[in-house]
Amino acid sequence: MRHKDLVAAFLFSVAALPALAAPAPRNIPMPVPMPEQEGRFYAFLRDFKDNAVKAGIRETTYDRAVEGIALNRRIEELNEKQPEFVRPIWEYLGGLISDTRVNRGRELIAENAELFTRLQETYGVPPEVLAAIWAVETGFGQNVGPYNIFEALATLAYDGPRMEYGRRQFVAALKIAEVEDRDPVTMKSSWAGAFGHTQFVPTTFLESAVDGDGDGKRDVWDSPADALASAANYLKRSGWRVGEPWGEEVQLPESFAYETADPDIRKSLADWVSMGVRKMSGEPLESSTDQGAIFLPAGYRGPAFLVRSNFNAILKYNAATSYALAIGLLSDRFKDAPGVQASWPVDEAPLDQSSRVALQKGLMTLGFSTGGADGQIGRMSRAAIRAYQSSRGLPADGFATASLLTRILNESTLSTH
Repeated sequence: MRHKDLVAAFLFSVAALPALAAPAPRNIPMPVPMPEQEGRFYAFLRDFKDNAVKAGIRETTYDRAVEGIALNRRIEELNEKQPEFVRPIWEYLGGLISDTRVNRGRELIAENAELFTRLQETYGVPPEVLAAIWAVETGFGQNVGPYNIFEALATLAYDGPRMEYGRRQFVAALKIAEVEDRDPVTMKSSWAGAFGHTQFVPTTFLESAVDGDGDGKRDVWDSPADALASAANYLKRSGWRVGEPWGEEVQLPESFAYETADPDIRKSLADWVSMGVRKMSGEPLESSTDQGAIFLPAGYRGPAFLVRSNFNAILKYNAATSYALAIGLLSDRFKDAPGVQASWPVDEAPLDQSSRVALQKGLMTLGFSTGGADGQIGRMSRAAIRAYQSSRGLPADGFATASLLTRILNESTLSTH
């Protein structure tokens, strides 16, 4: 589970000691001579032991967990570097919702029918949704993560943008080793510390993991039943509504008010019906007081989806709307539903980080506040884009495109001369 629990409450101070001034923690070999950064890393591990012990961790557990670990340069790179390549949403979905994956998911649901039925009865989450999470997170358990979780989390905890997250999760992982009576050496994870068939981070495991196979343990590494039951429990705790779909692809009328299309703008289904939104078959939507939002993952030129409360529950599993959409669409495919029917705007290239920053700066120059220029197209940036589009007579879908960037940069350049 790739939870972005990056606003953690664990705040610790790190002593800035010279590289050779402090001995390495017990059970950690200290190379001689030691590069400065490695020396500081081992000093951090030595000092952090006090924090772990104060949190209730046994010294023997800590020593076993840090035995032989080192500052992992690859994790440092992944932690610091923004990805340069941005995949269009249709390529992202295509990579996750392949025929091979759909067929394998159907096979596993059938082979484990008793388990999936029991989990649905207990937690209310359909088999297809759990299977979709299992597929997207680890390819049905084929890629659970190659890293030592304590080396990964210690590298994040030592320094960098996820330092607070790393420290909180490091202590939580130590608690898991003790509570579950697990040898820390066997606890593998992704570079960010997510682990098991359905990729939990340690704090989420402690809060939501359950025993799904009845052996008295919560082993999300080696027991798919435990991992799937834990995912179902997490979704239930996140507000999963029994019997309600995640959403569906819909048709929008030509006169649709695109400024209302946003995952954050929720209306009753009756309101969307009154605005002319229909099923892809052309039939009317169910008219009710249930809430939903119109989501345009590729702007007004691409497919439209009516997403409901369970879409938001999936977002708590992973905050990316593209991820939640992938889970929903893949779960539908497991039930023999067709794929996306509307066409994607494949001629529209997505904006990379630097281009999104330039777009935000251009909007601010023209008087449309984005709340800053961090390259993240969030709520304020989408509102600014909509306001700009509306003022220029464009479809106000709030979607950042290369053509929109060019237009805004041209205008902002002229306005400064």
